[in-house]
Amino acid sequence: MSEALQLLWTDYTLRNVAAGTAVLGAVSGALGCFAVLRRRSLLGDAVSHAALPGIVLAWLLTGSKAAPVLVAGAGITGWLGAAAVSALARRERIREDTALALVLSVFFGAGLMLLTVVQGRPDASQAGLDTFLFGQAAALVERDVLTMGAVGGVAVLVLALFWKEFKLLSFDADAAAVAGYPVKLLDHLLTLLLVVAVVVGLQAVGVVLMSSLLIAPAAAARQWTNRLGRMVVLAAVIGAMSGALGAAVSGLAPGIPTGPAVVLAATAAFVVSLLFSPSRGLVSRRLRAAARDRRLRTEGDAS
Repeated sequence: MSEALQLLWTDYTLRNVAAGTAVLGAVSGALGCFAVLRRRSLLGDAVSHAALPGIVLAWLLTGSKAAPVLVAGAGITGWLGAAAVSALARRERIREDTALALVLSVFFGAGLMLLTVVQGRPDASQAGLDTFLFGQAAALVERDVLTMGAVGGVAVLVLALFWKEFKLLSFDADAAAVAGYPVKLLDHLLTLLLVVAVVVGLQAVGVVLMSSLLIAPAAAARQWTNRLGRMVVLAAVIGAMSGALGAAVSGLAPGIPTGPAVVLAATAAFVVSLLFSPSRGLVSRRLRAAARDRRLRTEGDAS
């Protein structure tokens, strides 16, 4: 641990990577709470896979490999993917999980097809588009970190401004509609925030793994509390720590890519929470059940 902290302090590149993944983890964890509570965990997966064709099309149309251009393309097709899920799910004979599976596979298939086509171009090697599949956190520079922080900060600010509305929407959408809130508009806005969280992290974590970083910190935080505010803060902390820890592990072992290391750190936090959280943890429940059985046996022997 001390070696990892020293490396984070002395290595400029690793500091940028750790800062970027920590910001990404915090934003994704906070926004992912609403996907978990609304039982739309797979929406992040669909959006992240739907972003791939947007990345390739942005490069084809502009010829630029600048991160803002590619991320803008990812955001457009990611939003289209989310809109397609909502449109399909509104049909009576199509379940939401079916819509998610269809959108994920169709958009990702289209992205892979476009990626295969452009790889045959003589200038395709210059673009580095394939790095968006699994991310390339080691390539993050200070400008990228600042951009991620700014965009993520705006998303969190919007979340704070509409906190009461999003809270009611997540727990009782019917009550929100009866109270006069624009439920559909709020739903679209919350989906847009999830799209922002996904596209911000594509450069660092990649299309394939981004949904895990969106869901794992939120699912871990859910094991520790029943209050939304505490859950969001705790998920942000878990996400940030997972990002920094994954970057440190990757720095200590250069053969380990940063994106998967970050996702595994977040998954480890979820497993620990699932086992040892005081009220919901599996181990904690077993210990309480064993203590209760011992108390009943003691009381039975005493009587």
